[in-house]
Amino acid sequence: MEREGVGRAAGWVSNVAGSLALLALLAGGAGLLAGCGSAAAAGAGPGASCGTTHTAANVPVVIKVAKGTVNCGTALQVENEYAAKIRDGQVQGNGGGAPVAVGGWTCQGYPTPEVLSTGNASQCHTASAAIVAVLPVPTPATTMTTG
Repeated sequence: MEREGVGRAAGWVSNVAGSLALLALLAGGAGLLAGCGSAAAAGAGPGASCGTTHTAANVPVVIKVAKGTVNCGTALQVENEYAAKIRDGQVQGNGGGAPVAVGGWTCQGYPTPEVLSTGNASQCHTASAAIVAVLPVPTPATTMTTG
């Protein structure tokens, strides 16, 4: 009988500890979500990098804010939708170079000579904001010696 009481007490302590751990996790998660929401609402300004994605040809690009204030999640979504439209053949022009509407933005690729000289692959803009897809700067390769 005494053992049964000890087992119940240990089970109760375990349940309380588990509940407290769950509450701490939920409280911490709510704080993280609140932080994310306020950062996303603020948006990123000119010169800010919003992360990386890939062009329709699967070339990695860095998405940067060129003008105005842009929510980075929106910027990445617009660039991904633009790339998808090109891949799916929904964009007119040589290699999909014509302007195309993407969720309230207008996107267009730059001509190859400009891409090679600036690193800017494409731009998407609204009346108040613009983002560019920029080729990442390559890191210097180590020199290989043959012997």
